[in-house]
Amino acid sequence: MTYAHIIVEHQAPIATITLNRPDAMNALTPEMLAEVHGALSEIAADPAFNVVVMTGAGRAFCAGVDLKALQARGVDLSNGNVGDALNNGARAVLERIEAMPQATIAKVNGFCFTGGMELMLAFDIAILAEEAKLGDTHAVLGFRPSWGMTQRLPRRVGVQRAKELSFTARTISGVEAARIGLALEAVPRADLDARVDELATAIARNSPGSIQAYKDLYSQAENAGLNAGLDYERDTAYDIPDAGQRMADFVANLGGKG
Repeated sequence: MTYAHIIVEHQAPIATITLNRPDAMNALTPEMLAEVHGALSEIAADPAFNVVVMTGAGRAFCAGVDLKALQARGVDLSNGNVGDALNNGARAVLERIEAMPQATIAKVNGFCFTGGMELMLAFDIAILAEEAKLGDTHAVLGFRPSWGMTQRLPRRVGVQRAKELSFTARTISGVEAARIGLALEAVPRADLDARVDELATAIARNSPGSIQAYKDLYSQAENAGLNAGLDYERDTAYDIPDAGQRMADFVANLGGKG
C-alpha cells in the first residue's frame, strides 16, 4: 500500500512504521492517524511479525497535534477539546497499539510533545535518544487531555510526577525521561538505531504466542481501572475559554516553522 504520511517497512519478523511529515515535526492530522491505524491493523493480522517499531522522520518523533491544520479547520476550542476528527482517530490508534499481539517499541528520536507523548505511552517499551525533548504542553495551549494522558502517564511515573509534568508543561530530556521511568532507557542519538535493533531482534526470536500471552497478562496487572479512567477522561467536559486565543498565539509565534 502507498502512504502519504508514513513509511512502512516490512522486514519480518520486525515491522517499522515511520511518521513521515518531517517539515511539520510529524504533527498529527486525521489523515495521518488513519494511515497509522491501517498499517498497524495489517501488521497485527500478519503472523510473520513479532515486533513493531515506530519512529519519526527528521528531528522529531511526534510534536503532537498539527496546530496549524487544527486552526484552519476552525474547531471550537472553548472546552479545550481538539474535536472528534482528531480524538476518534488518535484513540483508535492508541487502542490498536495496546491491542497488538506483537511487542511494540517506540523509538523516540527527537521532539515528543503532548499528543506525541500520549502516542509513546501506548507502546510496550520506549527507547529514547538522550537528546530527545519531551513535554506535556496541554496547559500551555489551554487544552485538556483526551487521549489517555491522565491515565497512562501516572502509571509510568507516579501521580505526583505526572501532575508536576502536566501542571508545569516543562520540557525534559531523554535522559530525565528514562530516569523517572517515562521510558525504559535513553542512549546517544547516534546509538539509537542500533540499540532498538538489538532489543527488537532479542524479542523477535522468541515465541509469538508467549509474547501475546505476556502482553495480555501484564495488561491485566497494570491496567486495572484503566478503561473506566479513559472513559471519564473522554466524556467529561470542561470550560476553558482561553484555549482558542492561546493556540492562536502559539501558532503565531511559530512563524515560518513547520
